[in-house]
Amino acid sequence: MKQTTLSPWLSAVRRAVKGIPRGETASYAQVAMMAGKPGAARAVVRALHSLDDIPWWRVIRSDRTIAPQMAGKQRPKLVAEGVVVKGRRIQRAP
Repeated sequence: MKQTTLSPWLSAVRRAVKGIPRGETASYAQVAMMAGKPGAARAVVRALHSLDDIPWWRVIRSDRTIAPQMAGKQRPKLVAEGVVVKGRRIQRAP
């Protein structure tokens, strides 16, 4: 869903996600905090569906896993950026 004018919330989520460096990840909760709404992880999930020009694949669950329904698209993008993924779990850097 493309929007020409983003709400302040969507703009904040967009900035936060664009700020995640290549090869790194952040949880939905971390993105919510970066966007100024701690505790709004579920709202981040909804926001990501509204934004199409961001590296959404860098946002993962707090338990460092990829949601099953997204694994087929998200895993290859993360691996291409050098993120180590075993199954659906993101491995921590040594």
